[in-house]
Amino acid sequence: MGPHPAVAAIRLAVRRVLHDILNDQARASTVAGARPLVLAACSGGADSMALASALVFEARKLGVRGGGVTIDHGLQAGSAARATDVAHRLRGLGLDPVEALGVTVGRQGGPEAAARDARYAALEACAASLGAAAVLLGHTRDDQAETVLLGLARGSGTRSLAGMAAISGPGGRYRRPFLLLDRDTTRKACLVQGIDVWEDPHNADPAYARARVRHEALPVLEKSLGRGVVASLARTAQLFRDDADALDQWAANAAREVVADEAPDGRPGGALDTAKLYTLPPAVRRRVLRMAAVEAGSPSGSLFARHVEELDRLVTGWRGQGPINLPGGVEARRRNGRLVIRRAIASD
Repeated sequence: MGPHPAVAAIRLAVRRVLHDILNDQARASTVAGARPLVLAACSGGADSMALASALVFEARKLGVRGGGVTIDHGLQAGSAARATDVAHRLRGLGLDPVEALGVTVGRQGGPEAAARDARYAALEACAASLGAAAVLLGHTRDDQAETVLLGLARGSGTRSLAGMAAISGPGGRYRRPFLLLDRDTTRKACLVQGIDVWEDPHNADPAYARARVRHEALPVLEKSLGRGVVASLARTAQLFRDDADALDQWAANAAREVVADEAPDGRPGGALDTAKLYTLPPAVRRRVLRMAAVEAGSPSGSLFARHVEELDRLVTGWRGQGPINLPGGVEARRRNGRLVIRRAIASD
């Protein structure tokens, strides 16, 4: 008799990703027989514990080393002990090495964004120190639907509405095997395998926007429109992702065409030709402006649509307005038909 359908589903999803990682390693590696290390990022919840269990099972079969990492955000009483317990359970499943890492969460961009930034910085450092080929993340189709709704509510652009990518990060480091699986599947997989899970109280705290979407907005939509809402939102994310990828490629090509020869004031910093920018379609032009702001040092997670709109007005609605300030201490100003975006200098 085969495994429970939920267990079979999570294992198949992880198996496919591990095959992709092995193929990537085979193309890039010159070391014959190297066994790549793949880490499961685990909070102790059902999604990530299901992910860890599937990694243990499939890694043994495929000759992959399976490890784990859990992050202590320090935002709850007893969080350090919780991280230690999660690490102990990951080792009990058979993962090795396993790291429990503490982070300091700042305030930039709000509590959820700050926690995410701290978490990914820790995952990057851990993957680099252990030489991991990839880090698996337990995001499900439900998480994807929530991300799309949050993007809609915030008036975000196509890239935000595209949700989470199956492969992301430097060199495709982050892999999300469960984006086509729902949350019920991961919970059932843990239940039938006898895996204890921890419910993060923040996931039910209405102070957090994602919790409100999960427990209030989505249930209302499903009651009014039917239970296919989550799957439809996830499909929408993929359609937006395809469009966003095409527009990003167009913008990357256009960015090279609009660079002016030099900054008009002679100081360091790239300048963009506003006449050439003006002729671009708005969706492409705004991507070029966003790329330029990020390259100048504005954090992408703090650069919102309203900032890009202000930049765009320096190109399309020029009335002699002065410089605008962007997150990260970056300044944008127009002068002599050039748009200069760079870090502000205090002596100005």
